[in-house]
Amino acid sequence: MTTALGEKIKAIIRANGPVSITDYFSLCLADPQHGYYKTREPFGRIGDFVTAPEVSQLFGEMIGVFMVHAWQRHGTPANVRLVEIGPGRGTMMADMLRVIAKLAPPLFDAMSVHLVETSERLQGFQRQTLDTHGDKVSWHSDFDEVPAGFTLLAANELFDAIPIRQFIRTANGFRERTVGLDVNDELTFTAGVASLDPALLPTGPLPPVGTIFEIAPARQAVMTTICDRLAAHGGTALAIDYGHMATGFGDTLQAVRMHEYDPPLDHPGEADLTSHVDFQHLAETALASGLHINGCCHQGDFLIGLGLLERAAALGRDHDAATQDNIRTAVERLAGAGEGKMGELFKVLAVSSPAIDLLPFRPVR
Repeated sequence: MTTALGEKIKAIIRANGPVSITDYFSLCLADPQHGYYKTREPFGRIGDFVTAPEVSQLFGEMIGVFMVHAWQRHGTPANVRLVEIGPGRGTMMADMLRVIAKLAPPLFDAMSVHLVETSERLQGFQRQTLDTHGDKVSWHSDFDEVPAGFTLLAANELFDAIPIRQFIRTANGFRERTVGLDVNDELTFTAGVASLDPALLPTGPLPPVGTIFEIAPARQAVMTTICDRLAAHGGTALAIDYGHMATGFGDTLQAVRMHEYDPPLDHPGEADLTSHVDFQHLAETALASGLHINGCCHQGDFLIGLGLLERAAALGRDHDAATQDNIRTAVERLAGAGEGKMGELFKVLAVSSPAIDLLPFRPVR
């Protein structure tokens, strides 16, 4: 099936030749007329996927607990900027703020809240969700607009939506993977001419011909921007996403449409396009900016270590069996271990400046 964006991409390829995976990814998500994030309502049951904050208030509450803990470990600084990049509908921030107000009124009263959001449509949702907080909350289209100062930052499912580059191993080394046209004038993956610096590859024997290797300079740039801010003004950043803890080979480009996986070239503009995040690379990027790595772990271990089970029990107390079942189901979705479960698939990376130890991570020595 051809989409409106699919036809536009075909026209670009006919005029200029194959496009890189980076350009294809960017067009699918951000094309001004037909891009997925410009035209779709991605979140929730009526959308194409459900994010952790939409599963249960417990998720955002645990992030709020973490932020209070980080603030305390940093020595309770004044004039805190609480920042979320890519805040969806504002659900996670609303849950975080409720917990921060309860656990640490001095932090809540003195801090300012900053949402970095490029979509005016999503900003509208966020303003509705957070309208009770009045002018405590500010919106920015770019992280650089957030005022300087001590920063506590959360990014949930931010990095997976930033485009990647892919390289495929050929008989003549690694070549950049591109999107071209086949004999039937349909979109197809091809190998381009650009090659890969071998120093970027994991150590060890070369994988078989046809193997994919992914790099993400755009993600690295975003991480560097965040880390440079923390290095200059102090603070902690938390990145939560699905991905892997060690750099490796493999094709993780995927499309999700109506809660089902969809071939990435089938419905450009009508499916959410993502890829797995390389957390080892994000951590190395943070170290290069002079930051301390608090740790990286599975989402399930992170949430349980912060008190998810205790909070779930308190939330269910004095409620009927159906409510308690719903809470149990949410806990299992958020923290359950095993193949394909969020608790294992999603990873959590925390970085700080200056160096501090943070629960639930074990101290890195």
